[in-house]
Amino acid sequence: MDLLGFASKAHRKIMQTLLFQNADLFVSIQVILIVKYRIGCPIPVASDPDKIVIPEGRTPDLIVKDITYIEEEDLVKNYLPLFGGNQSWLQREESFKLKPSMKVHCGFLRNGGADMNPVDIEYVKKCRFVVASGTFDGYDLPHQPSNISVRSRKLFCFLMVVDEVSLKFIKKNVTIRKDNDKGMWVGIWRLIPLKHPPYDEPRRNGKVPKILTHRLFPQAQYSIWIDGKMELMVDPLLILERYLWRDKHTYAIAQHKHHRSIYEEADANKRRKRYARPLIDLHMKIYYYEGMEPWSLKKNTKSDVPEGAIIIREHTALNNLFNCLWFNEVNLFTPRDQLSFGYVVYRLKGLFKFFMFPNCEYNSLFVLHPHTREHSSKVEWVKSLSEFKGSGSSMKESRGGFGLWTPYPKNLDSVILPSVVRTSKAG
Repeated sequence: MDLLGFASKAHRKIMQTLLFQNADLFVSIQVILIVKYRIGCPIPVASDPDKIVIPEGRTPDLIVKDITYIEEEDLVKNYLPLFGGNQSWLQREESFKLKPSMKVHCGFLRNGGADMNPVDIEYVKKCRFVVASGTFDGYDLPHQPSNISVRSRKLFCFLMVVDEVSLKFIKKNVTIRKDNDKGMWVGIWRLIPLKHPPYDEPRRNGKVPKILTHRLFPQAQYSIWIDGKMELMVDPLLILERYLWRDKHTYAIAQHKHHRSIYEEADANKRRKRYARPLIDLHMKIYYYEGMEPWSLKKNTKSDVPEGAIIIREHTALNNLFNCLWFNEVNLFTPRDQLSFGYVVYRLKGLFKFFMFPNCEYNSLFVLHPHTREHSSKVEWVKSLSEFKGSGSSMKESRGGFGLWTPYPKNLDSVILPSVVRTSKAG
């Protein structure tokens, strides 16, 4: 086994590069760096991507066998088509009741936006194994992965989803190569531009390729999502073997570094001004009313809060359904997807199985780069619902978050959110 993950970002990158160049240096480097840094932890990945045995066939679909998507709706008068559709409270409730055959909202409603170029649609048809990433509104430049084997370079499609703003930003800062089919490349990354952003809020746009990877790349059987700020340091075949195939998992995601309860995470989001405070509170009140308790040792999960910067998936029917339901919550409420993941797990009553691995392993898979600039929008500074009135109404999103403005079918006035004790200075 290779054991990676002891150093700071810069030192860890140096160490990992040296490990792959000269295995004899491993012991001395580990001894030097483990004393000074404890950012990551050992990852028990296999030693050679060329020796990984890829499972034949697909994991059988035992609970949900077939899933189809709502792609057309009657348009609401005076409203543009919506990427996420107009899911009613009743449709939302029914979507959590698992049946062998399901039809659900899952983004990509006709004329709702997030359109791929025909050349890219054709290219991704050949992609069975995918490493996907994305950058929106010019916040990141593509970071080239390191330590990628020749086998993985041939096996995987490395797909970087970008909006038109990011594409212009990338063109100004790095060299883009065009192939004979007019596909665009930055190093190993094939750029996948999405035209017509489905949302006003860039963070919400970024959830489309992150959560709905199976819809953008429907031929993919396996995918590894990494956020645009991450530089992958471990061969993707080793990642699939470690987190899925070895113990027969089909979905893996890292545990959050600081929080296990969504109510802790919501409190941190408010302190850090990640979205309007009263809307985060309303989001959490709905979940608490619907029975979502704070995380405790009594629960069957390690945590209700993931570190969503990496998602490792086999595209089974149940996993695809879970991603649809997770996305629908992000579409309906706040764009903070870490608040919704555990809720959807709860609503599926233990039928959705996933591997939540230690956060320190997450820190050993990547080098984290800063965004090119900080994200900020006026809505993140809102402290009271009254600020949305009058001239402040322009801060309301026009194509997402409608569950925060559509009357909830029950009375939430008596709902008091559970108290939160801050467990970490960083959190």
